[in-house]
Formats: sequence, C-alpha cells, structure tokens
Amino acid sequence: MSRTFVVALLGAESTGKTTLAAGIGAALSTRGLQVTLVTEVLREFCIEYGRTPRQDEQVGIAREQTRRIDSAAKDAGIVVADTTALMIAAYSDLVFADTGLYALAEAEQVRIDLTLLTALDLPWQADGLQRDGAHVQRPVDALVRAALERAGVPFDIVSGSGPSRLASALASIDRALAARRRTPPAGDASGRS
Repeated sequence: MSRTFVVALLGAESTGKTTLAAGIGAALSTRGLQVTLVTEVLREFCIEYGRTPRQDEQVGIAREQTRRIDSAAKDAGIVVADTTALMIAAYSDLVFADTGLYALAEAEQVRIDLTLLTALDLPWQADGLQRDGAHVQRPVDALVRAALERAGVPFDIVSGSGPSRLASALASIDRALAARRRTPPAGDASGRS
C-alpha cells in the first residue's frame, strides 16, 4: 500500500464507536498490518476539564481531531479514527444551533478513504459528561447523514452487536482495501503520502 488508508467512524452517542475503533485496530493488527488508532478529542476534553465544551471551544476540538488524523496518516499503514471533525460540527449544530463548522468538517471528511456510520441499534448507555441521552441519537444521526450527503461522501452503515458489529466493519474495510488495490494510483488526491 503506497499511501495511508484512513477509516473513520461516525455516529451518534452510545453507538459503539470507541469500542468498535479499538476492535478494528486490534483485528487489523493481528493481520500484520501497521495500524494507528486516533482517539476522540472531545472525550479527552470532557475528562480533562470535567465539562462539555463551550461553543467557542468547538472549532479547536474539531481542528485538533483533524490534526491528529493527519499526523497519524504520515506514519501508519492504516489509520482508524474514532470520529472526525464532522461529529463536532453536528453536535455544534444540535447544541448551539451553530452550523459554522460544517464547511471545514465536510471538506476534511472528503479526504477520508472509508467512512463508517454506526447504526442506532445498541442500547443507550450513560458515559459521564459526554452523553445527553437517547433522545439525541436520531437527530444527530440525521445531521451526520445530511452533512455526508452535502459533501458527497459515501458511507457504509455498521450494525449488529459485539462480534457481528466488528465483522460488519471489517467487511467494509476489506471491500474498500480490495477496491483500492484494483485502482491504479493517479496521484495523491488526498494530500496524504
């Protein structure tokens, strides 16, 4: 593989993104692939500051998420990102009625090789400050889908629980990697090398 392959997980709260990202990373590593996992900056922010971010802090969190993905893509064979700036944009829209982050987030999402959207088929679970409740899952899912559609970003839906959810994600990744191997490189359109 000549350039880093980046797979990103998007989805509403309590849809298993963090668990799934770790599972994907472990499964790909057992295949002998070099994998870097990019963790969720928003989660780290909430833990460090003991609160959710203010509206004016959203853009910094989004930019840091993108910076970490780009940094990881310089060295890894495969990057697994537990969310992207697009999730920050969706929550900024939902919580603050601020749509200003979408342009940046959608442009960055276009650069992702494979976008996986987690289905709303897991029971909602509390997770400290970061989660608002099951009532926000459908609105967030709708905002994310609308942003992906605006940006023209295709995505695969990952569903099921436990091993079947992981198998669903890995099947999508395998298809994307196989398609990439069949497509001769036409330069690095993503800006990553």
